[in-house]
Amino acid sequence: MPPEATTENDGELRERPTARVVLLDPANRVLLMRGRLPGSAPGAGAWFTIGGGIEPGETPRDAAAREIAEETGFQDFELGPVVWLRTGILRIPDPALFRESYFIARCLGGEPTRAGWDALERSLIDDIRWWSQVEIAGSRDRFFPPGLSTLLPPLLAGALPPEPLQIPWD
Repeated sequence: MPPEATTENDGELRERPTARVVLLDPANRVLLMRGRLPGSAPGAGAWFTIGGGIEPGETPRDAAAREIAEETGFQDFELGPVVWLRTGILRIPDPALFRESYFIARCLGGEPTRAGWDALERSLIDDIRWWSQVEIAGSRDRFFPPGLSTLLPPLLAGALPPEPLQIPWD
């Protein structure tokens, strides 16, 4: 989960590089978190992939691996390449330019643990669960990235793009 972003004092938009993970289990289900922005009521959020901000001195790949361990408790996973890139402005509460890199990863599945979550994550994340592509496509809930149910089938079939695909912010 990205920490609160702010703008710089000189008025320039702050950039927030982020590593997100499409974490799949052996049944090709993706692990998603349901969360909300600060100030939103419980249950008012959306489902999104695990991941968060890249810390200073950390590579995007290192951040993706760290986020898997912190947000799920899973230590045994296979981290693949970046499959999608997404860039856009998010206001939390001040606007920041998010540059998201989506890695694909696989693990044995199971029940994730919240033991590695910080206080902000505990207050803003309402649920975490495995979803099939069919469940996502049939749900009326909001999912991020937008169009997740149509982005998943090639990945589930093992057809990774030769270069990361630029996907829309909205």
